[in-house]
Parts: sequence; structure tokens; C-alpha cells
Amino acid sequence: MCIIGAMNAPHGGDRLRIEATAEQGAHLHITTAAATIALRGSTTEHATYDVHLNVAEQASLHWQPKPLISAARSNLRQTCTIDLAPTARLFLREEQVLGRTGEPPGRLTTRLTLRHDGHPLLDQQTQYGPDAPGWDGPAVLDGHRATGQILIVDPAYRNRPPDTRLLELDDPAHGHAVLTPLAGPALLVTALAPDTLHLRRLLDAAHALA
Repeated sequence: MCIIGAMNAPHGGDRLRIEATAEQGAHLHITTAAATIALRGSTTEHATYDVHLNVAEQASLHWQPKPLISAARSNLRQTCTIDLAPTARLFLREEQVLGRTGEPPGRLTTRLTLRHDGHPLLDQQTQYGPDAPGWDGPAVLDGHRATGQILIVDPAYRNRPPDTRLLELDDPAHGHAVLTPLAGPALLVTALAPDTLHLRRLLDAAHALA
């Protein structure tokens, strides 16, 4: 399934929501036709973009949207909430780009919440851009402008959990990725890079290892 959007959202004050369910035994792949660009609106109020995904028993869901671009002076709060049945599988890949070429980023807040069999498995929130404490410092982005993650949930990880790994490309300045097993049948990949090209190379390499 492909989600087709328009260049007129999300502006400041917009409220967007997507809901998708993979029913029992189904296999659902969702992507977007183009990048989502958060833009400044006629109001200073933040925009919201909420995604709710449900995956039933023996079902699988792939959520792979095109990048989210935080344009200058935009203000977007994005959430992704996922509920998985015990035997469900998930592959999630997301990319965020902070600012278009030659411009600073807007304000971007993202939150990813994952519940597995009704229990919390992952709940993380990040903030980037103006007024976000330390977002560009060495503890967060360290000057990079592209960030992304892969989240994989697979019951097979119960018997063979993945190892923690640090991944770099040919030059450390081109970014880093870390593969981290979660306290459940899941793996989280987090990557930082100076641009989308190197970010995608990192995520592709991490996916191959996972």
C-alpha cells in the first residue's frame, strides 16, 4: 500500500492521523509516494502527525515511509504507536532530515511507542531544532543532519537474540549506526549521518546484518 500526500501539509496547526491494521495472518507493506516536508504555516502552533499501527497474530507489517524533512521555521510533533500480538512481526524503517539544503532545521519532536502482547517494549522520544536542549551536541546528533532507525520485531529473536554492534562506513565522518537488542524479541538500529545518502547506506548495511 502506498500513501499519497500533497505538498500542502503538514503546516503549522495541521492535524494528520494514519491508522493501519494487519489482520490475523496478513502481510501488509506500507510506504509513501514521496518525502513528507514539515513546513511553516500561517500560525505558530505546532502541527501533529500521528501514526497508529496494529498487527494481529501471525501477521506481519512493514512500515517504510519516505524521509521526513523538517524545513526551517516549521514545528512538527510526530508520534508512532504500534501494538503487536505475541506472534506478530514488524519491520519499521524511518528517516528524518533536519533542514533542506543550506537552511537550518525547524522544531521536530518524535515519539515511538511499541507494545508487544499488551506490554511496553519501547518508548522513546527525541527533540531536534530550536529550543531543544543539546540536540546538536556530542550526546545527540554531533553536527549530523540526517538520522534514522530500523525496528525489527520477530518471535525468532527469543531463541537467538542479536548481538550489539557498532557500524561505520569507510570514513567515520560519514556517520555511525548501532544495533541494539531490546528486552524482548526485537532489535533497534539507530543511525546518524551528514546527509541522506550516507544515512541510507548505513541503514542498508545494518539491515543486512540484522
